Amino acid sequence: MTDVYAGVSVAILVVMAIALARAFSAPTVYDRILGVNMFGTKTVLFIAVGGFLMGRPDFLDIAIVYALINFIGMVAVLRFFEYTAPIE
Repeated sequence: MTDVYAGVSVAILVVMAIALARAFSAPTVYDRILGVNMFGTKTVLFIAVGGFLMGRPDFLDIAIVYALINFIGMVAVLRFFEYTAPIE
């Protein structure tokens, strides 16, 4: 069963790299924000899977806190760009 978690961890890392590439090469500010949000979501998944891989299910608490911080941060950034003109 640990092989499955290790495989999932590698797959999540690959998707995180793709999300970072999207965030850096996106044509608009909103696409970059979407890439960073996807990276944050995959980080939450990686923390959760890593916790189960290491036998530490208490990492789920850390993943939930990180998910809340990611959500609040994205709302704040989107509110900022709602009231200011994006630089393109």
